Amino acid sequence: MKNPHQEWKPRVILFAGLALLFFCGVAPQARAQNFKATKVPSPPPQDLSPAVRDVLASEALRVTGSNGVQCDLWLRQAVPVAAGAKQDQEIAFWQIAEGTLIGAIRFPDNVLDYRGQPIRAGVYTLRYALIPEDGNHMGAAPPQRDFLLLGPAAEDTSPSAFTRDETLDMSRKVTHTRHPTVWSLAPSKANAAALPGMTHQDDPDCWSLNFSLVFEGSRVTPAALVVYGHVRS
Repeated sequence: MKNPHQEWKPRVILFAGLALLFFCGVAPQARAQNFKATKVPSPPPQDLSPAVRDVLASEALRVTGSNGVQCDLWLRQAVPVAAGAKQDQEIAFWQIAEGTLIGAIRFPDNVLDYRGQPIRAGVYTLRYALIPEDGNHMGAAPPQRDFLLLGPAAEDTSPSAFTRDETLDMSRKVTHTRHPTVWSLAPSKANAAALPGMTHQDDPDCWSLNFSLVFEGSRVTPAALVVYGHVRS
């Protein structure tokens, strides 16, 4: 049987710096940005495998700013609910098992992720993961532990859930480092009738895309994904 401390050690390395994530910041010119979100009739890109495209919505959520399109997001038509899931105050989306495919995203230009890591323009899958619950993150982590991790569209070809380690390994193929590429996911307080929409946080300075996650069984939960803004170096 594995020593639990040995099991968690690599996870701490992989998520090094995540304790600072909610002290996110952007370059000075970013504060002049004014993003908006719209729905556009656009099928999932051909870069994705047919199996992944089949479970995604037929329209995209598009985020645009003063420099043009920031990203297009395709959500899963119905997010699977984890068997035997129990509510946890530190987890906003406790119904979702780690490694679950949530959607896909396309960046027309190079971007920085929430850790400030450079991400090349292209199409990526989005899978759910949690920040580790350990002493290295206590006191500075966000109120919830929820994040989405990017995976390369050419290699992440199945809508089936991955294990936690498989999700981390897939995301490292995007960054080509020991760190996954992380994107903060939080509950949204936006009016459901106004979704999709954008919210801006002054301190830290971040923009979030607000949308509705549809779960199996037709339950709908508002969510917010930070699509612009990153940790201060």
